[in-house]
Amino acid sequence: MIAHRLVPLAFAFVATTAFAQDSYKLESLKTPPPDALAPAIRDELQSQGYRLLDGQGNVYAEIWLRKVIPASGKPEGPKGTILFPVLSEGEVLGALRFPAEGHDYRDQSIPKGVYTLRYGLQPVNGDHLGVSPYRDYALLLPAGKDKELKDLPRKALEERSAEAAGTTHPAILMLFTAPESSVKGEVAPIHDDAKNTWGVPLPLKLGVKGEPQSPALPVQLVVIGVAAT
Repeated sequence: MIAHRLVPLAFAFVATTAFAQDSYKLESLKTPPPDALAPAIRDELQSQGYRLLDGQGNVYAEIWLRKVIPASGKPEGPKGTILFPVLSEGEVLGALRFPAEGHDYRDQSIPKGVYTLRYGLQPVNGDHLGVSPYRDYALLLPAGKDKELKDLPRKALEERSAEAAGTTHPAILMLFTAPESSVKGEVAPIHDDAKNTWGVPLPLKLGVKGEPQSPALPVQLVVIGVAAT
């Protein structure tokens, strides 16, 4: 079992000096998913994605979403401490590439490269008591260590994600809700001035058994901003 402590749910976000002084913009990305991804995963991703650029026009991150994400039902809002209860822990949401060094919400350094994005939930135990109601996040896994599309159990999910940061703690990006407009093709980053975070709105296309049309779930992947520990 990994010996690590996740940040309690009642964390506060702060920004590094560089992040606080910068601004970001989001644009459509016409480039297909990277070849560094395993074919079993790459073939299930959309052919186009999103690109987040800083104020100087440098690419900070590129993101591709899964074509269809299996879901237990149509989105109906949060359930207790879980924002997206229709998603399954350990399932592939998409992929992300850092053209240069990136950081997760714990301010862990993430080497440039390609990573899969898998859905996860903060464990409920004595290390995670707090008042913040949400446990949802996306874990970054090195593309070279994530070869199959099937869902991963929590232990394997955390172990492989920790390799992305080269530490004993998983590499994590927070997931929050996003405006409904994000499912209509509006691409603009979400800036939370109070928390000093920048999030990418992503319309996750869900596959629900018995539903002829795939409903879209708008989520916000927080890629800029770190937690106060």
